[in-house]
Amino acid sequence: MTARGFAQNFRLYLVAGLVVACFGVVARRLVELHVLQRDHYLSQIQETRRRVVIDPARRGDILDARGDLLATSHTDITLAVDPWALPEKIEALKLPARQARFSAEQRELRAQLAAMLGMSSSELESYFAPAWRNVPLENDTRDESVDGRVRVRFVKLREGVTEEQFARISALKVAGLTFERRYRRIYPHRSLAAHVIGFVNKEGVPSGGVEAFADRYLRGIVGWRETERDGKRVERAEFREREVAASDGWNVVLSIDTAVQHIVEQELEALVEKFRPEKATIIVSDAHSGFLLALANYPAFDLNQFSTTPLEKQRNIAATDLVEPGSTFKIVAASGALNEGLVDPAATFDCTLESIVYNGKPRRFMRDDHRYNHPLTVGEVIAKSSNVGTAQLGMLLGDRRLYDYARAYGFGERSGFPLGREEPGLLADPSKWSGIDITRIPAGYSIAATPLQIHYAMGAIASGGRLLRPQVIHQVRDAGGEPVYTFKPAVRRTVIAPATAETMARMLQKVVSPEGTARGAAIPGYEVAGKTGTAQKIVNGRYSPRNHVGSFAGFFPASRPRVVITVIVDDGRPPGGGTGYGGVVAVPSFKRVAEQLIQYLDIKPVAPAASPALLAQGGKGGRP
Repeated sequence: MTARGFAQNFRLYLVAGLVVACFGVVARRLVELHVLQRDHYLSQIQETRRRVVIDPARRGDILDARGDLLATSHTDITLAVDPWALPEKIEALKLPARQARFSAEQRELRAQLAAMLGMSSSELESYFAPAWRNVPLENDTRDESVDGRVRVRFVKLREGVTEEQFARISALKVAGLTFERRYRRIYPHRSLAAHVIGFVNKEGVPSGGVEAFADRYLRGIVGWRETERDGKRVERAEFREREVAASDGWNVVLSIDTAVQHIVEQELEALVEKFRPEKATIIVSDAHSGFLLALANYPAFDLNQFSTTPLEKQRNIAATDLVEPGSTFKIVAASGALNEGLVDPAATFDCTLESIVYNGKPRRFMRDDHRYNHPLTVGEVIAKSSNVGTAQLGMLLGDRRLYDYARAYGFGERSGFPLGREEPGLLADPSKWSGIDITRIPAGYSIAATPLQIHYAMGAIASGGRLLRPQVIHQVRDAGGEPVYTFKPAVRRTVIAPATAETMARMLQKVVSPEGTARGAAIPGYEVAGKTGTAQKIVNGRYSPRNHVGSFAGFFPASRPRVVITVIVDDGRPPGGGTGYGGVVAVPSFKRVAEQLIQYLDIKPVAPAASPALLAQGGKGGRP
């Protein structure tokens, strides 16, 4: 009896001990979960269940001056696969028969999906194969991780799915199929005004042009909501705590007119086909406000294909590339001498000289392309583009005043063009000039400028002596179309007196006369004024007699200017050989663009130009 009682007691104590031990293990585990490792497991639960969902904002549109869409945002759906969703659903069915039936149904649905997407069933099945991704152990706080690996829950299947396609695909109810809805940037006019507009890459980062400059207006404010998911990873709307709606971006209205831009780009295409230049630029702006109506470069690119476009084609050469302006710069010395009262339009200069004594030293002139058998007036110096005559005007001003007027016209400094990188140009201080610079700089050599600087220097004469800031954005409107801010014309400084500008405009008309270098730019009844330029390019450290930058910058009507047009052709090659003079490669394009603008902008003809006798009156406006 004693032995049997002892055994019974032993078993009782053993069972009791095991029960106590089990409760001890459970208690220990509870202490570990709720006290010792509470923060670790709480972060896992919060990451698994709690979720912040981002609601992207729609980026604002970019419109031209007439309201035509230049850039807009379309809804873009990315179709994806959660490879682990299908095995989880099959496992949840428990019964083997139900699992087999569900698997067969899903295989059939995936075959239909593959046909819709234009891919093979085997290729599609590879997207549904469960996969793992390695993660650093120190960053591993997810409950799905095993030995530094985490389940891949999002495999991109197809981008650019439309709403209509997505509706048909969703109707199949393929297990594991998921999606991401976002906005994709579209450029309806493809390459039109590409260097002005810029683009937004696939990561949503703006690059260049208005897209980058006006990003703070365009991008909007993203929304978000804080919510929870259940064990099946389904959002539980009743547990949403905070929700902030997205605010769409504002729309930006440009001064660019697609009709004018189209005219310019068509002309640029014809110019490139005929002269095969290395680069070319055409710029059109409003004469009184400085707002750009068109800006086109060659080479250009399709904004919708930016990822395959070389970076050199994406560069806005109108603002980044430097050229020697050549004879278009001669307006600086001529207007400066007139403005200072050193000469009047009837003053004459001996342009047969080969050298002259300046500041006690003989200075040799650049030669002229033509010989003259009589002294030239200031107007004839400009009309015939005499290097010798222009150098003498520069010498009358002197080094410092010539430099000051060049800076006043905007050379050697950035123009304030808002879109992307802009080069300031090259204009050395007179203290660094060589002995012959005073004979070269007045003719547009030994300096460098961007096409925009050359354009707005001519625009200073058209606007009555005011140097205007280049502007592209006319207005910012909210998502409802109401104006938020309107940009006004901006004057950088007064360069010359209005009377001097008027005198220069009349003299620049002679450039387009039968005696001038741009006779091909004349349009009967429209008082065209402007200046040709031809500069030899530096090749291998020396000026090349075969490589030139040909240009023409002008405006019309001269007595009441409406538009300023500049055409710059870098290394144009006339058919059959010859030199790429500004009068050959740039003037014809100026005229064709101007003639089309007369029709489109309804520019009225004006009275005949002033008689030559008037050119001798009032050129002394005083220095600004």
